Amino acid sequence: MRAIQTIKNIWKIEDLKNRILVTLLLITVYRFLSVIILPGINPEALTHLQAQTAGGLMSLLDMFSGGAFSNASIVALGIMPYISASIVIQLLSIAIPYFQKLQREGESGRRKINQYTRYLTVAILIFQAPAYLVNLNVQMAQAGAEMTGGLWFTISSTIILSAGSMFVLWLGERITDKGIGNGISFIIMVGILARFPESFVQEFVSKISEASGGLIMLLLEIIFLLLVIAGAILLVQGTRRIPVQYAKQMVGNRQYGGARQYIPLKVNAANVMPIIFAQAIMFIPISLIGFDMNPEGGGGFWFKLLSPLADSNGFWYNFVFAVLIIAFTYFYTAITINPKQMAEDLKRNNGFIPGVKPGKKTADYIDDVMSRITLPGSFFLAIVAILPAFASLLGISQGFAQFFGGTSLLILVGVVLDTLQQVESHLLMRHYDGLLKSGRIKGRQGTAYR
Repeated sequence: MRAIQTIKNIWKIEDLKNRILVTLLLITVYRFLSVIILPGINPEALTHLQAQTAGGLMSLLDMFSGGAFSNASIVALGIMPYISASIVIQLLSIAIPYFQKLQREGESGRRKINQYTRYLTVAILIFQAPAYLVNLNVQMAQAGAEMTGGLWFTISSTIILSAGSMFVLWLGERITDKGIGNGISFIIMVGILARFPESFVQEFVSKISEASGGLIMLLLEIIFLLLVIAGAILLVQGTRRIPVQYAKQMVGNRQYGGARQYIPLKVNAANVMPIIFAQAIMFIPISLIGFDMNPEGGGGFWFKLLSPLADSNGFWYNFVFAVLIIAFTYFYTAITINPKQMAEDLKRNNGFIPGVKPGKKTADYIDDVMSRITLPGSFFLAIVAILPAFASLLGISQGFAQFFGGTSLLILVGVVLDTLQQVESHLLMRHYDGLLKSGRIKGRQGTAYR
């Protein structure tokens, strides 16, 4: 079989084999740390914390940490503080000239930006770790247990949580350097996949217990999930190629240029960032108003609008959520894709788009193309984001429904494609067949090897 032969080929490549083994070893270390509970915490009193993380933004945080958040683990905060810091630095790189200058300085500038990102991560952890402890204390009190108190416990636990999060970051960087794929993304993917077996077993047991038609419904759910994954792959890989012609140049007796190439513009250039921004915006009002308010009380309108747990009112939450995703897709694409810079680069390299004048006309053309392809991409992204809500309406359990769309599915698809693309590049460099019979695997950049 081709799959067995591919595995044998992978195992023959010493460098690739070592990278895969290192990745598995570091991931095992991370999963081991995720079950080590903070000193002084009674694991039997975490029932309310686990119930709190069953839905909403808390569920997303727990999913990204692979259950470490709800287990009060020493790595409970996971990699999310670093991601938050990266988003802030990325936005600063757009608004502040100093960071823009660092981006143009190449490798030295990237090192400084990474250093600032780590400093900001530590600052976020100093505030986020005590907040996590306060919430943990409240949830344990509701379970009838008391958490070890005192200033020393707060300080020591803050240090442990901060050190655990930075150690996870270190593991991710080691995976990037010594392993396979992007380490940070790989750790998030493993955290998400860690919850899949339990969610699938719960869904399987739930369908088996039904009087009739349970197995058929489960089969339909799996088919639906595969279709959603296929759609997510198209969204991640989708590109619009703009043809570019380079002018011929004579250097000595040799002729350069003249070949036609393409500029790949991604349909979803923003990736999962619009969903993350929209979730953060939706979470702020409900946090200020309160999680436990009565929908029949004075705050009923806001509860109906913003609560994802209100079944009868989920339409308005998901409608506003989808609108925010579409808006943020345009916003994030506008600040990350610079048509003017692309036009200047083309002109500097004696390149032009056939039928379009260089300079401002080229920038306007690229901007117009981006606007046209971003519209369907933003709608498709919004649909994928709210698919878990539709899955829940169809009777799928909430834990299993999270894999039918949203940030988790897009991250899984993107990381898997990027990792397979790197594996395939190692195979092709050693003159082995790729992972597919026809074509090459595309990553999130929309390009393929060879």
